[in-house]
Amino acid sequence: MARIEWNSRSLEDLNEIYDYIARDSKSYANLFIKKLYDSVQKLNQFPNIGKIVTEINIQSVRELIFQNYRIIYRISNDIVEIITIFYGSRLLRL
Repeated sequence: MARIEWNSRSLEDLNEIYDYIARDSKSYANLFIKKLYDSVQKLNQFPNIGKIVTEINIQSVRELIFQNYRIIYRISNDIVEIITIFYGSRLLRL
């Protein structure tokens, strides 16, 4: 079983997503973040379920799609590091 770690950038991304959605509805923002978090928790058991990020093509860097968002993560030993989360129509910036 892998351990999931959120880096500071991914936590900032999560906060920005929350703030954006909360402008219209705090309850929907809470629900959205909970569902996104639950989606990420699948990586505990199945860290390789995401596809390799095409922009960088490195086996250990993958993405999980949740609704319109790309969740970029890195697998290293038994750790899944959530690197960044961003709207799917944008290109990855590292």
